[in-house]
Formats: sequence, structure tokens, C-alpha cells
Amino acid sequence: MRTRSMGLALFSALAIVVSACSTAATPTPAPTQAPTAAPPSSAESPAASASAGASAGSSQAAGTWKVGVVTDVGTLDDKNFNQFSFEGAEAGATAIGASSPPAIVPKDSSEYANDIQTFVDQGFNIIVTVGFNLATDTTKAAKKNPNVWFVGVDQSPICVDANGDPDTTFACKGDAKTLLPKYISLQFAEDQAGYLAGIVAASISKVGKIGAIGGINSVPPVVRYIQGYTLGAQSVNPNIVVKTTYVSTSDFGKAFNDPKTGTAVATQFIKANGVDVLFQVAGKTGNGVLDAACKANIMAIGVDVDQFLSYPAADACIWSSAEKHLSVAVAAAITAIAAGSATPGDNVYNANNNGIGASPQHDKTWPSDLQSKLDAAVAAMKAGTLTTCPAKCGQP
Repeated sequence: MRTRSMGLALFSALAIVVSACSTAATPTPAPTQAPTAAPPSSAESPAASASAGASAGSSQAAGTWKVGVVTDVGTLDDKNFNQFSFEGAEAGATAIGASSPPAIVPKDSSEYANDIQTFVDQGFNIIVTVGFNLATDTTKAAKKNPNVWFVGVDQSPICVDANGDPDTTFACKGDAKTLLPKYISLQFAEDQAGYLAGIVAASISKVGKIGAIGGINSVPPVVRYIQGYTLGAQSVNPNIVVKTTYVSTSDFGKAFNDPKTGTAVATQFIKANGVDVLFQVAGKTGNGVLDAACKANIMAIGVDVDQFLSYPAADACIWSSAEKHLSVAVAAAITAIAAGSATPGDNVYNANNNGIGASPQHDKTWPSDLQSKLDAAVAAMKAGTLTTCPAKCGQP
């Protein structure tokens, strides 16, 4: 993220509301085949990105790297953060001549630290941890194990005190790049992905009135998604009405981990505002938003990954999703480490490095000019000529 904020730090508080899902707590061999990948969209293949990032001038010989993955709770084949981050790790490992990475799927948040330590104890020198819920434990592990590389997916900004410890006051006075020189955190330009979602929404809307529901407005990534969405919609139709709301102002459980609340909030929102397209930026709570959109027979847009694949219960009304290209980012980080060119601290993935995109139309029929509008927007983002976030980006 470009600006530090207490709100983003609060996002990590979601760790306390993660639901339990029983599975093995020790490294298990990676499946003989990776979980089914999403069909190609605007994302470059992670394998292609990894190959492009590998270098003959690697700082360590091929075959000496050991890559391990600690996911968030859930499953490895969730068609979401866990799966696509793992696929990126597989592509990166292949590119640098490492063995296929094993993965640990914790049953709950209490296992994060021990699972990371398990890989450290077994001599793994690149450990990928998936999601902001693991940020605190990854930060602690990076300080404790300065010779091990850590790749934190969606854990930015790294907030540490002057000693390199996680900063619970969120003052972030320590320089993470210096204090934790082998900790890479991958962050994404949510405003750019949101902008593309806004183009889709305005292009498919029949009534000129669209909506967005976020989890909490103190979380900058959520706000950036919606700010970009608004600007993208206005680029298509300057007169479009964009209605927005947030599930909660303080309760992270309701905001991001409560589909029933998401359904209730969205149902009322749709009735009150008459929107015919609804964008969700609220995690699992947002799945309830998608459910409400389908029940109301309006169109919906998912978030973070291609939700047509990750949440098939709402396929009838999902027209696209604002994507973070997780596999591309993870593969690139691993190859950069092996090449000796990795940059510690926060690494931004955006249109320039294929870090964001919009999901394809799947079984829907888009307006004939919609894909060209998306392509033109991405080209303008790469050229630096497109504003996708207001001056107070990430601030409500």
C-alpha cells in the first residue's frame, strides 16, 4: 500500500475470527498434480512469469533451495488465496530447480507459528505464508530466522517497531527493509482491479445505478477497491449513480466472516437503492452479498479471485471479479530470491507487472465493446496515464 494506516493494521485482527477447519499440522507432500487452475484470463501464466524471472546469475545454486507453503485455514484447493498462492509457489520452485513445495494447511490460527517453525526446523530456506492473518507470525519468524526468506502474501505494509518486532501500536517506526531484510510482502493495487470491475459494472447496468458493499471502511484495501470501482464506472458513464455501504464500522467478524450478515445487509441495500449490479468487497461476508444479488435477480461482481470459480453457488449472477494475480506474484518473488534480485519489504503488484485484472465473462454475454474497454484501461494504467484512485486513496 502506498500509505500506512491504522485501518490496514486492523485488518490483521481478522485472525481472531478465522473459522476452524481440521487438517494435518505437519508438512504434507504436495499433490502429484496441482489443484485445478483457473482458466486463462488477463493473467499471465505463473510458470511463464517464473521462467522470465529466473536468472543464470542466481545467488544460490539450483537444487539448494527448499520452498514450503503455510496457507491460511481452509483447503489447499479452495480456488482462492490458498490454491493460487500454492500454484505460484509450485511455478516458482520449478523455475529455480527446487523440488515441488509441500504445504501445511492449519486447522486454526493457533497453529500458524508452529507450522512456520516446522519448515524452519526442516531446513526450508523459502517459506511462503498466505494471507494477512499470518502477518504477525511471519514477522516474528523473519526476525528470529534472519537466514530464511519469507514471502508474505497480501501482508503489507510490514509494520514493525525499532527492534523489528510486530508493532501492536501501529506506529510502524521501524524500517522493515533493514530490520527484516529477507521478508518480502506482496501487496496489490486494489484500486486498479476495482477500476476494471467498475468498467464492467457500468457497461452491463441497464438502469444506470450500481452498488458496492465493503466490509469495514477503516481498511484501506477495501476502500481502494471501491474508490477504483467508482472511477471505473464513471469512465464509462459519467452520469452513473454509484451507491456504497459497509457492513460494519467496528466488528471484523461481521464484516469479513459472516455470510448471513452479508445477505441481510445486501438484501436491504438492494431494496433501498434499486441497483442492478453489486460489487462485494467483504471476504466470506461478501459471499452472502453475492447470494443476495442472485436472489434479487441482479448482476454481481466478485473480489480478489475469480469468484465464478471459487464460489459457484453464485455463478448465476457473477459477471466478473476484480482479481489479484496471486500466482504471478508468488512465482515472481521466488525467482527473484533465487536470482539474488529480491527486494525486501513491501512489493507492489499492479498492471505493470500483471498483478491485477478482471475475470473473464464465462457463461455470460458481455457487451461487444467491453473487453476492448478493459484492455484500453490496462494499457493506460501501464502507461501511467490513468487515475484509478482519488487524492485520499484508501481513506473513506
